Amino acid sequence: MTADEILKANEELRSKSPLEIVRWAVAQAKGRAIVSTNFRPFEAVILHLCAQVQPDMPVLWVDHGYNRPATYKHAEELKKLLKLNIKAYLPKMTPAHRDAIHGEIPTPENEAALKEFSAVMKLEPFQRGMKELAPTVWITALRKDQNPNRAALDIVSEDANFKTLKVSPVFYWNDADMTKYLEQHHLPNEWDYFDPAKADDKRECGLHATWGGKAVAKTA
Repeated sequence: MTADEILKANEELRSKSPLEIVRWAVAQAKGRAIVSTNFRPFEAVILHLCAQVQPDMPVLWVDHGYNRPATYKHAEELKKLLKLNIKAYLPKMTPAHRDAIHGEIPTPENEAALKEFSAVMKLEPFQRGMKELAPTVWITALRKDQNPNRAALDIVSEDANFKTLKVSPVFYWNDADMTKYLEQHHLPNEWDYFDPAKADDKRECGLHATWGGKAVAKTA
């Protein structure tokens, strides 16, 4: 889509429901839509939306190996409940191997080391998954209120890192909206989640930031 077409799409989609936006996204994809997840809190919303429109939609999940037990149990629960078509991608280096060589997960104060960690354990397997699945449309659970970088995006955007159309159906929803949806559809949630590639909720891991593509290139 051209910049003007994306602008027009965003203007039209802002008045639509998330389910209508997912239907629009799938119609644009011509059979090549995917949804990504990390099974963090509220992820059941986007997965339920996508499963309603295209039950066999590939679900790209990078299992970096550092998830807490509750997150893995939540992933299994949603996989069975929604009959998800999970496409899991793992880093080329196991967590035990990585920790033995490089030590503990970097803290937010060590930005360079944290970006390197993200590139190896999260971005590289995600890039590998995107290359193999080759989507024309990538559906995400991005929301405007998550961090400053995401606030500058919109429902539809052209993703520079993965050369695909990125669609975020719940972009303008807040936690209250997400909670209401979970309750209406009797969906589970999970709060014991930690992303080591971000270290805190307001930081980007690189998937949705321009530095992410460059970071992966350096590890190749």
